[in-house]
Amino acid sequence: MNPILTPALAERIAAIAGDRRPGAHLGIVAPGGYGKTTLLRRVGAAIREATGVEPVIGLPPFDQVSGEVLLVDDAHQLDDTDLRELRRLATASPVRLVVAARPWPRASSLAELLDLAQDHLLPTALDPAQVRELLPKRLRTDRHVDFVHTQTAGVPAFVARLARTLDTDLDVPAPALAEFRHELSRLDERVLRFLLAADAGVGLNLDLLADLLDTAAGTVSEVVEAARATGLVGTAGSLVPIAQRAIRAQVPVERRVWIRQRLAEARLARGGQVLPLMRPLVNTGIGGDNAAAAFEAAAAEALPTDPALAANLYAAAVTAGRAPVAVGARRAHALALAGDLDGALRLADQVLTTEQAPDRTTAATVAAAALAHRGQLGRSAELYRWAGSSQFAALGSTGVGELVDAAGETGPPTSLSSAISLMAQGLHESVTGQPTTALSTVVRAATTLEPVGRAVLLPDSPAALGALLALHYAELGTAKSLLERAIAAGTGGAPFVVRHRLLLAWTAMAGGDLPRAAEGLAAACRTRGGLEPRDRLFAVAIETGLARRAGDAAALGHAWSQAGEAILRHPVDLFTFLPLGELAMAAAKLRDESRLVAQLTEARTLLKSLGDPPLWAMPLWWSGLHAALIAGRPEVAAEHAEAMASAAAGDEQFAVLAGAARCWLEVSAGAVEPDAVEGAARALQGIGLTWDAARLAGNAATRTTDRAAMVRLLDCARMIQGKPVSARRSVTSERPGDEQLAVNLSDRELQVAELVVSGLTYKDVGDRLFISAKTVEHHVARMRQRLGASSRSELLSQLRSLVGSAGVRE
Repeated sequence: MNPILTPALAERIAAIAGDRRPGAHLGIVAPGGYGKTTLLRRVGAAIREATGVEPVIGLPPFDQVSGEVLLVDDAHQLDDTDLRELRRLATASPVRLVVAARPWPRASSLAELLDLAQDHLLPTALDPAQVRELLPKRLRTDRHVDFVHTQTAGVPAFVARLARTLDTDLDVPAPALAEFRHELSRLDERVLRFLLAADAGVGLNLDLLADLLDTAAGTVSEVVEAARATGLVGTAGSLVPIAQRAIRAQVPVERRVWIRQRLAEARLARGGQVLPLMRPLVNTGIGGDNAAAAFEAAAAEALPTDPALAANLYAAAVTAGRAPVAVGARRAHALALAGDLDGALRLADQVLTTEQAPDRTTAATVAAAALAHRGQLGRSAELYRWAGSSQFAALGSTGVGELVDAAGETGPPTSLSSAISLMAQGLHESVTGQPTTALSTVVRAATTLEPVGRAVLLPDSPAALGALLALHYAELGTAKSLLERAIAAGTGGAPFVVRHRLLLAWTAMAGGDLPRAAEGLAAACRTRGGLEPRDRLFAVAIETGLARRAGDAAALGHAWSQAGEAILRHPVDLFTFLPLGELAMAAAKLRDESRLVAQLTEARTLLKSLGDPPLWAMPLWWSGLHAALIAGRPEVAAEHAEAMASAAAGDEQFAVLAGAARCWLEVSAGAVEPDAVEGAARALQGIGLTWDAARLAGNAATRTTDRAAMVRLLDCARMIQGKPVSARRSVTSERPGDEQLAVNLSDRELQVAELVVSGLTYKDVGDRLFISAKTVEHHVARMRQRLGASSRSELLSQLRSLVGSAGVRE
């Protein structure tokens, strides 16, 4: 059975066919494609079966038609004369009429004819079960049924077309679209325009449609009804999906472009949004003042959510005839938000060097933001100051050592202006006031900016600045929260995706979560092509820090080879002390301290010009302490520890770092007090510096001559890292005549021990440490002799106890 003829419908047709009452006329009304002709024929056959009367296919002129039953198809195409003749036959003769028609056009004479019908059949769309019956057996899967039903909206003719041509791929074949050519070619011009407007997404905007159709708004509904009667349009005025595909395939592109342009111009004149209309026209090359104006308006609409599209729309405005300098600043802004700082700087410079160009202050702020990302904070501050953005200028000036207390900007207190003001206040407080107050202020700035920050071009984000303050102050939880929220909110657009991810990776590294830090670094470096100088400096420093913490000499050497260019490309500023300190420790470990002498001197000068603010100085003191200890310069390390102790007065967070620094000095001098070491390590752990805490305990364990203290401190290091504590052996030797076991190994022996217990061969260990396999074997022999191990397995067991898990020490 044909799926259109459901059992219920077949039963009703049978009942209608057997009705022998005079004037038992029947009307079949539905849009095109709903099977009216099929039903007309089925009714005729049913009448023949029920009465024995052979129905006649009625064609004009009807005054010459004879027969008891007259079947009339497409009655909506008949003229008034023919319709009046049919009505005469229906009322003045025994002829029984079965009339099929579309619901529009509905001439009064057709309406009068259909009013005579005692029954009506109103075909409806097919449901999924009926669609399944029309598909070939091999395609009667849920996926194919859903696809066909969605594409055709269940219109029977469209289902049949797709069923005939569909393959296993879920796509509409070209032959199915080609079958629409005849229907589209016969459409009234106004109906076709409406369909093209529906394809453009205008919907039932009667004012726009009136402009497009060159008619009064009150008559647009007639065109809409005519379009619905084709079956190509649903009740809400949207195209059936397969019909939309057919229109795009069959109607020439220039015609569709013209319709969109007309609609955009009309909507723009009414102050409406034009982005949905102009987006598909970006690469069409259309021109004219109206098109250029529409492209500009669409670009402004796209900027908050899709700056790359906005930049392309501004380019299309130029192609349409707008002078490049007229939209240069706004296009530069869009490019910068999209992450194309090179293009943004080129356009901004063109505008700035053209005195009569509009939006020169906008161009200046774009250039200033781009330069900040490239580490040129001084030049950035000059441009912001010229553009009248004193608070952003203050950020750049403070970054290079010139403290400026910027006044608030004039204008309404918006979320953006409030966030910028809080950000500037927080930075000023970080230099002159209390760290907690500074951090709290910048955190509020980040929160305030979140709802509106996606389309704001910034020299630095409050989330990034807040994370830096939090990292300097060892508030890792705050840094993590700020950065995760900024990433989720898209604060600052594309230029800050990498920065926020890198700082999040740094936070993980500082907390000892090295795998997560490595994942974060990889993700950040995959986000865009080349990294900007500021991001590159942080990325190299993270790579260096991970290699140093893992004890991977080869990886450290590779990272250090990349660091040279990063250091040269980015000048020293207040916001790069973290990577500078990490690189200083790597330089000391690789005996290449001369590479960073100039940068460290510049950093100290910068700090001095700001009055040595502890919050900003602490990371340099901390890294300087460890670099000096690595280099074997205890007197320099003591100077850093003393500076930290002076800054710690009245601040508990700084006191933890100062206490740990003092403890480290004592351990390095061989004075290991287990209680003090464990207390300092636990305090470091308490502020989130897990890796440093475990390293302090581990280092102390290797330098004590007290077996009980060694085991206790190794257990402390393992527990800080969240790893199981090893089974304890006797803390003193039970062999007669032996003194307590001494375990004071050298730094090189500890490095060899860590790599040996990890399973590397002597050759592999030598490759990692840049020494020969023979030298490695010599170190192992010495350790075996000093530890009194009677076998290799016993030696490995003791070395595991000594070095604990990988990454405990330098």
